[in-house]
Amino acid sequence: MNEKPSLYEIKQKPLPRHIAIIMDGNGRWAKKRNMPRTFGHKKGTETVEKIVDFASEIGVEVLSLYAFSTENWKRPADEIENIIGLLNFFIDSKAKKL
Repeated sequence: MNEKPSLYEIKQKPLPRHIAIIMDGNGRWAKKRNMPRTFGHKKGTETVEKIVDFASEIGVEVLSLYAFSTENWKRPADEIENIIGLLNFFIDSKAKKL
């Protein structure tokens, strides 16, 4: 059985200064669970919040999140509006923390 390393153990290892994450699959995740794609995008923001907090806690200096690609503009307008709204809300509500 694999145990997760403790925060202490993580901080003892050399960490990258910059971590980049391509956010992909939230809509498919929701669809697999018979939920609307927008539900997946909302859950994705909750995961991002955990990632941002953890990266900060362990001392990552730069965290890049690729959340919206040029291909995303081909989605239905209501889905685009939802994603942009979630991004705006997240940035506005977390601006001081970021």
